[in-house]
Amino acid sequence: MADFVLAIDQGTTSTRAILFTHDGKIHATGQKEHEQIFPKAGWVEHDPVEIWDNTREVIGNCLGKANAANSDIAAIGITNQRETAVVWDKNTGEPVYNAIVWQDTRTDKIAEELGGDEGADKYKAICGLPLATYFAGPKVKWILDNVEGAREKADAGDLLFGTTDTWTLWNLTGGVDGGVHVTDVTNASRTMLMDLKSLSWDEGIAADMGIPMSMLPEIKSCSEVYGESTKLGVPIAGILGDQQAATFGQACFEKGMSKNTYGTGNFMLLNTGTEVVPSENGLLTTLCYKIGDQDAIYALEGSIAVSGSLIQWLRDNIGLIDDAPQIEDLAKDVDDNGGAYFVPAFSGLFAPHWKSDARGAIVGLTRFVNKGHIARAALEATAYQTREVAEAMNADSGVDVKELRVDGGMIANETLMQFQADILGVDVVRPEIAETTALGAAYAAGIAVGFWDGEQDVIDNWNEGHRWTPSMDETERERLFRQWNKAVTKTFDWVDEDVEKAGA
Repeated sequence: MADFVLAIDQGTTSTRAILFTHDGKIHATGQKEHEQIFPKAGWVEHDPVEIWDNTREVIGNCLGKANAANSDIAAIGITNQRETAVVWDKNTGEPVYNAIVWQDTRTDKIAEELGGDEGADKYKAICGLPLATYFAGPKVKWILDNVEGAREKADAGDLLFGTTDTWTLWNLTGGVDGGVHVTDVTNASRTMLMDLKSLSWDEGIAADMGIPMSMLPEIKSCSEVYGESTKLGVPIAGILGDQQAATFGQACFEKGMSKNTYGTGNFMLLNTGTEVVPSENGLLTTLCYKIGDQDAIYALEGSIAVSGSLIQWLRDNIGLIDDAPQIEDLAKDVDDNGGAYFVPAFSGLFAPHWKSDARGAIVGLTRFVNKGHIARAALEATAYQTREVAEAMNADSGVDVKELRVDGGMIANETLMQFQADILGVDVVRPEIAETTALGAAYAAGIAVGFWDGEQDVIDNWNEGHRWTPSMDETERERLFRQWNKAVTKTFDWVDEDVEKAGA
């Protein structure tokens, strides 16, 4: 019997390979960052070839560290940055353009034109999403409209589209030599092209975006055998978009359970069971997961564009810190934010505002404010944005969040997690195994091949690691949040045509 399941986590900043044991523990890892490409203000790209090369390298590194043979691996699961779009030539395997990343805002005008008189909610009843720069469909349209020869190749049936799960799977299963062109329901639900109820591509939306149906991958469940790795001879049997994978890894299987992932961005999901719940408060209606032939489980999601990447920006662009953990040390040098609020609308504002013309701002500055206050304001921004989303979830679902399960890189920051509990007014709970995104993909793959028996094994493996309980006075909590809301309004309506032409 095999000892491990291998998870490939193709994230926004890096690609990782992690071997998990049957009790959900990490046995070995490999990780490599890829380049963040910024051709213009608001444009964010990745090199798909670099991502594929890194994927092969981290798998080799992980297996080498574990001294594991191919026969030791029961299955492979894939999780990925979700809305990032790759278009490639199926005959050569070469991308026709860089991957356009979920954070990229170049499709603002496309989204506006597609909405027309009906506006941003034109397709929401079908796909659960507003027209926004965030999603993959308009990114594909941009590539077909702007890359020389792409439209002709697409019409001839020579181009394929996929989010990075599909790109990874296609290459793992042979690429031009029989590569499997498949995605799962969670990633498909982030394209704007999938009907939430039928779980199939909507031909009308695809036609509106000028995307030939021949480009689209086949939609499958999150847990079934899609194909076999040509190099390892191991079945690839699980795919979940990163936030859904984290929800799965956190064992949020009951209706009403929620989790929040603190990564490059910030993503909170609430399990709504088999019910498709339309949002009236700026959230996304999305797939949560689907295991094999079982009914699809849906979710409400609050997507925040910038959280961990704000700390990265303070390190790389401003030089405020030398490495990410220093942000907590700096923040702890002061008692509070000194009246400063940092709204990191670098890519506009996502949930619950959906304002693509917003831009980042630091407000409330006085001569008293120092770098410690700026560091604290940056951390607090993540917690405030999470409260905005939690309140929208409470309003849409009619169920108050009782506690919040958390994961992602930023949960190592004790100061942030305590402030998160304080500003939400509910307990914040970190699991014993924090790598829930990769773990969720591993569970989905392992369930498909019988390595795990189903959701109950996931529940049994989940253990609480740490709990933060609110200690802030309610009056102070509400004062801080009121000031935050005032700060957010200062970022609205910043971008207009002459600003764009100036490269802002």
